[in-house]
Amino acid sequence: QLQLVESGGGLVHPGGSLRLSCAASGFTLASYAIGWFRQAPGKEREAVSCIRSSGSSTNYADSVKERFTISRDNAKNTVYLQMNSLKPEDTAVYYCAKGSSGGCRGFNSWGQGTQVTVSS
Repeated sequence: QLQLVESGGGLVHPGGSLRLSCAASGFTLASYAIGWFRQAPGKEREAVSCIRSSGSSTNYADSVKERFTISRDNAKNTVYLQMNSLKPEDTAVYYCAKGSSGGCRGFNSWGQGTQVTVSS
């Protein structure tokens, strides 16, 4: 059974860091892109970052460039999102999603999300 499980969220002060993990099971992680998305209260879900199946290409939303880094360890069936210099506007539920292919063009399975709260 395909499953994506996010972890690593929590409460952090502005300027702090968190590392989110997305543990994948039930499919061959190495064959698919993985994306990170977030949704803040009252707002639409937005794409944060994506990494291709090969790990050779990544992309980021402008709002998180230079602060967030996506990476993957296919041997551990896990994708990470390192978040540095966090801001209150980064507060949201963060979801990882499995790509429909090796590229970052469409996603067909989602995790349950992990809450990130940035507040002093």
